Amino acid sequence: MELKSLLKVKIPPLKPFLKNHLIELLIIVFLSIAVIALSGLFIYNLNQSKLVKAALSERLTAANRQYSDLKNQNQYKINQALKKNIGDIQSSYKTVVDLYQKIQDLKAQKQDTSTLEVEFTQSLSYVSQLNYASASSRLAVLAADIKKMQDALALAQAQNAAAQNVTQSNTPPANGFSVQSVSTPNGNFTVYIIAADLNTTRVVVDTASGGDCSNNCPVLPLSDYIARSGAFAGINGTYFCPAEYPSCAGKTGSFDLLVMNKNKVYFNSANNVYSTNPAVIFYGNTVRFVSQALQWGRDTGVDAVISNYPLLVYNGNVVYSGGGDPKFAPKSVRTFIANKGSMVYIGIVFNASMQDSANVLKALGMDNAMNLDQGGSTALWYGGYKAGPGRNIPNALLFVRK
Repeated sequence: MELKSLLKVKIPPLKPFLKNHLIELLIIVFLSIAVIALSGLFIYNLNQSKLVKAALSERLTAANRQYSDLKNQNQYKINQALKKNIGDIQSSYKTVVDLYQKIQDLKAQKQDTSTLEVEFTQSLSYVSQLNYASASSRLAVLAADIKKMQDALALAQAQNAAAQNVTQSNTPPANGFSVQSVSTPNGNFTVYIIAADLNTTRVVVDTASGGDCSNNCPVLPLSDYIARSGAFAGINGTYFCPAEYPSCAGKTGSFDLLVMNKNKVYFNSANNVYSTNPAVIFYGNTVRFVSQALQWGRDTGVDAVISNYPLLVYNGNVVYSGGGDPKFAPKSVRTFIANKGSMVYIGIVFNASMQDSANVLKALGMDNAMNLDQGGSTALWYGGYKAGPGRNIPNALLFVRK
């Protein structure tokens, strides 16, 4: 009875149903196809990703294996040996040049360097044979022997200076030349010092060249500068490149610091626009120290401008605190330009490090002080050479009576 009832149930005609629900059916079919397609694409991409990852991993393993093989190949070992060889050459060359220049400095100070030159030749022979172990050993011995001669020279210079009529005093002279023993916390130091009053003295810088010079530049002894400028005192000026230095090839006799000479010509102006090296300016009865040359323009109304380094004392305080050029550390002669009010001083501190020199000038009560060139270039004049003459120089700082 129930089955008959079910058979009697009327099913809506298909055609009208499709007509009324065609859009919904099409959407369902489209979405189903899209879901199936995206699922397939996802599965395909997942498989491809696994394949790519496996391939990359295999390639990376192969590359690592090839790199490992390459390291063990002769060419790699050859390249590494060549790299070490180049490093040895550079290191040896730098050491050889440095020691040769130190020998030249000693020669400029009238020292007998014949034994050092024999040692140098032997060391150079090892370098030319690429025997760097033996060269390094010989160069170390040579460096020690040079240091012994430098120390002996510094001590002898100090003893010679002290053997004169030395005054034990921390007060600078009122005028003229004085030899003084100055007391500092680090000991006593002999000082040659020349004093001049800017009210009666004009400070000038004389140069061998008439203008900027980059190579084969003229140089003169301090005595020539004294004579042609009518000066009564003078001292060597800035650092420069001596002709006998291998590192100065292509720039012999040149200097790169700011200078204005007695003819109102500025030297090295363009490359000192941003210079952080100190400078001293003289005009009338006034002297001005600047901690950086960039603080000074190019006024030609002044008497002289000279830059060098390091600055030792500034506004009454020691401003040099060590470091800088390795040549600043050993005991040696140290030259300076300094002032105390309108009094200006040039001179030499003997057997002193750069720090010692700063302390000595502070002990003398200087307002400001700047280091000048030294070593084989050291020269000081007052009625004749008080020190030097040393090698010829490209510029000099001079005292001329007004």
